[in-house]
Amino acid sequence: MSLLRIQKPKTRKGKTALLEKEPKVIENIKNALILEGRKTSANIKDLLKDIATFKKPNCKILTRNNDITPFEDQNPLEILANKSDCHLFVFGSHSKKRPDNVIMGRVYDNQILDMIEFGVKQYKSLQEFKNEKINIMCKPCLVFNGDQWSKSDELRHIKSLLVDMFHVEDVESIRLQGLEHVISFTLTEDLTIMIRSYKILLKKSGLKTPRIELEEIGPSMDLSIRRTKIASKDLYKLAHKKPAELKVTKKKNVSRDGLGNVKGRVHIDRQVITKLQTRKMKGLKKTPEEKKAARKLKKTASKENSFV
Repeated sequence: MSLLRIQKPKTRKGKTALLEKEPKVIENIKNALILEGRKTSANIKDLLKDIATFKKPNCKILTRNNDITPFEDQNPLEILANKSDCHLFVFGSHSKKRPDNVIMGRVYDNQILDMIEFGVKQYKSLQEFKNEKINIMCKPCLVFNGDQWSKSDELRHIKSLLVDMFHVEDVESIRLQGLEHVISFTLTEDLTIMIRSYKILLKKSGLKTPRIELEEIGPSMDLSIRRTKIASKDLYKLAHKKPAELKVTKKKNVSRDGLGNVKGRVHIDRQVITKLQTRKMKGLKKTPEEKKAARKLKKTASKENSFV
C-alpha cells in the first residue's frame, strides 16, 4: 500500500525521478525487469542473461530468487515492476511440473496487461557461438516468418509482445550500413516459436548494392506456448489509445501525391472580368527605360518614313 500513496519529492533528484515516471505524450523506451523464481535451471539463467545483454541499458536485473507465481498471484510482480519503473518483465523458473519455464509480459497503468508462459525446448547461449558479436544498443531488424501469426487473437498478442520485448526504438530512416542485426521468429505448424539471431555481413558484389550474408551469432531457442493471460478488449484498447496531440488531423483541400509532395486547392469568389480596371494602373505603367526605348523606336520609324 505504501507504493500507491501520493509521493511528494523532498529533493531535486527525487522530483526529476517522479517526473520521469509520469505519463508523457511520447513515452520513453520501455525498460524490462528480469528476475528469477524460487528455482531456476542453468538454461534459464543463461537465457535471462542473454536477454539482458540485448536489452541493455534498458533493463533491470534482480539477482535474488523471488517466491512469486505470476499466474496465481500477480500482485508482487506488479509492485516490483512499479518500483523499478519497468513496463516489460521476463520471469524464469524451473519445476518438476513446468521445467525450463519463461514468462514474458507487459505492464500498463501499474497492472499486468498480458503475459505468456513459454517452455524452453532447446536453447543455445551466446557463449556457445564462437564468433564476433554486435555492439550494444544496436537496433535489430525483427522478421516474423510464417502466415500463422495472424490466424488467432492469441498468436497476434504473442507477436505484439515479442515486438515490444525485442524492439529498441522507432526509426524514421534506415541506413544500409546501420543494418547489423536480425532476429528471426518462425512459427511452425505445431506452434513452436523458433527464435534465431543473425549478424548481417555486407560482401562485395561488383554492383552498387552489396551482397548480403547472414551469420548466426546466438542465442538460439525453441519455445512452446504453455499458458496465456490476455487483457480484455477494453483494457487493450485503452492501452493502445493514442493521445490527441499525436493524432494527425486531416486538413481540408490538402492532399499528398505518391512522391510525398503537398498539393492544395484554393477557393476564391467568382471574378467579374468586365469590371476589372485595365487602364491607369501602377502595374501597367512603363518604366523610364521602357519609355526611352519607345522614343528611340519612334525616331527610327519616322526616319524610315522620311526616306521613303
